[in-house]
Parts: sequence; structure tokens; C-alpha cells
Amino acid sequence: MPSRTTLPRPAPGTTKWWVIGTLGVAAGIAVAVWFGVASTVGLSSWTTTGYKVLDDQSVRVTFQLNRPADKTTTCTIQALARDFATVGSIDVAYPPPPAGSGSLTTTETVTVRTTSRAVTGEVKTCF
Repeated sequence: MPSRTTLPRPAPGTTKWWVIGTLGVAAGIAVAVWFGVASTVGLSSWTTTGYKVLDDQSVRVTFQLNRPADKTTTCTIQALARDFATVGSIDVAYPPPPAGSGSLTTTETVTVRTTSRAVTGEVKTCF
């Protein structure tokens, strides 16, 4: 029969500090989670779902945009060359969705004009 080992007990008189330390760590985690959630509430988010290089002067980018219901969202869409240099960029403003539409997530498609052939297109930012 295998021997059973037990965890050592804390030194006498240190239980109070173990409890205080555990509560402190739990409070720190709660504050960090709260700051993380609070910093993203009400912000736009996006997911680039595809792109198509149309020719040497344009690329079409498709993305899903989740935006706040009460303000205009402006997205910067860019086209990149093989060396990751930006060869085209456009800012597009999206007004708030109509009241009562129920959907804050839409699929958008934007054509970006380029100065030379792009190899990819992406949404750089939305705010």
C-alpha cells in the first residue's frame, strides 16, 4: 500500500497572514478583471473576415463590425504590400445603427485604392 503524505501545516500564529494574503490576492485579481472589462465597454470591435486583391490598384476588404449604439464609428482600412508597407488606406465613418434595429454587428465591405499591388488588406483600427 502506498504511503500517504500530508501537506505540512503552517507555523503556529501565521494562519492570520495566510488569510490576509489570500484575500489580498483575490482582491487584486478582482480589480484587474474590473479594469479590463471597464476599459473595453462601449468600444468598437472588428474581425477581418476576408480580402481580395482585385488588380494592381485596389483590394477589397470584408469585415464584421460590432459598434456602440450611440455614436459614429470610424474605421481605418489598409492595404499592405509584400514587405508590409502600406500601399493604400481609407477612413470610413459608420453612423450609429437606427434605433430599434437590434443589431450592432454588421458585415462591411470596403474597396481600398492602392499605389502599387497589394498582397493583403486589413482593418487597422476602429474607434
